[in-house]
Amino acid sequence: MTDRFALPTGSGIDPTACDPSKQQYCGGTWASITANLDYIQEMGFTAIWISPVNQNIPGPTAYGYPYHGYWIADITQLNSQFGTEADLIALSDELHRRDMYLMFDIVVNNVASTSLPIDYSQYMFQNATDYHPYCVVDYSNVTSAQQCWLGDTKVYLPDVNTENAAVVSQYNSWIAEFVVKFKVDGLRIDAAKHVRPSFWGPFCQAAGVFCIGEVFGDPVPYTATYQGLGTLDSVLNFPQYSALTEAFAIPGPQNMSGLVDLFNQARNPQTGFSDVTVLGNFMENQDLPRWANISVDPQSEFNALTFSFMSDGIPIIYQGQEQRFHGAADPMNREPLWSSAYANTTTMQYIQALNKIRSVLVATSDWASQPAQIISNTASTVFLAKGFVLSVMTNIGSPPANISAHMTATGFSTGEVMIEMISCQQVIIGSQGSINIDYQKGGRAAILIPEHYLRGTPLCAATQAASYQGSTVEAATRANGAMANSLRQSTTLLSAGTALFVGALLCISLA
Repeated sequence: MTDRFALPTGSGIDPTACDPSKQQYCGGTWASITANLDYIQEMGFTAIWISPVNQNIPGPTAYGYPYHGYWIADITQLNSQFGTEADLIALSDELHRRDMYLMFDIVVNNVASTSLPIDYSQYMFQNATDYHPYCVVDYSNVTSAQQCWLGDTKVYLPDVNTENAAVVSQYNSWIAEFVVKFKVDGLRIDAAKHVRPSFWGPFCQAAGVFCIGEVFGDPVPYTATYQGLGTLDSVLNFPQYSALTEAFAIPGPQNMSGLVDLFNQARNPQTGFSDVTVLGNFMENQDLPRWANISVDPQSEFNALTFSFMSDGIPIIYQGQEQRFHGAADPMNREPLWSSAYANTTTMQYIQALNKIRSVLVATSDWASQPAQIISNTASTVFLAKGFVLSVMTNIGSPPANISAHMTATGFSTGEVMIEMISCQQVIIGSQGSINIDYQKGGRAAILIPEHYLRGTPLCAATQAASYQGSTVEAATRANGAMANSLRQSTTLLSAGTALFVGALLCISLA
C-alpha cells in the first residue's frame, strides 16, 4: 500500500501522525518506495505488488480519504497524491535494474462516487449506458454479483458494463497502452469475481502480462472458474488462506484434516484449479485481520508460512507481516510500515530464510514445477512432499511437547543423509524410509533436503562442509547458528507471554 510503505526523505511529515483509524493519506509515495527497495530485496523477494496507481475521487467521504487507491475516478489518469508519471516510471526502471518485477493493482469492475445522480463526466466511460443500472448485490445470484453495484449509499461503486462491446474494446486498448507506458510486469485485479470470467481473457491478452485476480470467499470449484484458458492466469488462493487459518491459528479449531481436504480439492482434475503452481499463496492482505491478530503464537505463523512457501504457488507477503503487525480488519490492518523502524525481526529472518531456500531450488532444479503432495498427516502434523523436498509442519505451537511427527515410507532411502534447512542440522533417514521429528523444543517446522542436492549451493554451507570432512554436525550447526538461535529465542519469548507484529505495499516471491 503505497501510502503506508515509506515516507519521502525530508518530507517533514510527523512519522507518528499516521493513525489507521482516521483513514487519511499518510504521505507514502512511489518515490519513497523506490528509495526503500533494499528493505524488500534483502528479504529475498523478486517482485512487488503496489496498491492502485490510478486517479481516485477526492474525498473526504464517510469512510475517510481513498489513500488505499480503490475508489477510482478517471482510470486513465494517475493519483497525484503518490507522485508523477516520472516517479512511477523511475520505480519500474529501478526494479528492473535489480532484476525484480512490478505488479500493479487495478480496479476494472467499478468506479466510485459519493452522491447520486452520478456525474459520469469524471470517468473514462462518460455515458450512463456504459454502466449497469443501479441494484443492490444479491451474493447468492451470480448475475447480480457481476452486474449490481458494490459499495453502499455513502460510497457508491457504479458497476462498469463489461458486457458492452464498446466498453470492452476501450478497456482493452487502454490496458495495452498503460502496461507498456509504465513497464508493468503483472496485474492484480481487484474484485475479479464481480465481472464475468470471459471478460478477463481478452483483457489480459491485450495487457500481455501475468494476471492474478481476487475471487474472495468462494469454494474451490467456483473460484477455479476464474483461472484457465479464456480468463485469468491465476487467482489469489482464498480457499487455502481459510484452511491455513483453521489449521494453524492458536487459538483456533486446528483443523489439519480440513487443510488436507482443501489441498486435494484444489487438485481435483474436474473441479480444481488448472494450474496450482501459479496461485497466489497468502496469509494476510489489506482487507483481512493480521495473522498476529488472530493467532498469538509465532511458531503457528512460521509453520503456516512454511506451507505457503514450500507448497505449489507464488508466496505473497503483505507489508507488515514481517514485523508481526497485529491490526484487525480494514482500516486497522493498514498500519504505516515506518512505525516499525523497519526492524530486522525474527519473522523477517524466517521469511528471508524461506525465500533463500526457494530461490536456490528454483535456480538449480525443476522443483517449482513439481507437483506438491501431502503424503501423511495427523491431527497435529502434515508431511508435504514437493520434488525432492520434504516439509513437515505442525500446529502444536511454541511450548515444548513430549510428542513427535513420525512417518515411514517417505520415499527416501534408509541411511540417506538429509539437511534440515532452518536449523542446518543433519538428519539420517531410518529403516523403511522413516523419519521422526521430535517437538521437545517446541513445534518448529522442518524442511528436509537430501544433502547431495545441496552441494555447490550456499544453503547450510558449514553443515555440508562438515559432512564432507567428517566433522561433527554439532560444530557445523554452531557455524550456521545465528538464524537458529534467533528462532529459538522467539519460542522462549512466546512461552514467557510475549507476542509481536507490516502494511500496504505487497511483496511477491515469483518463481
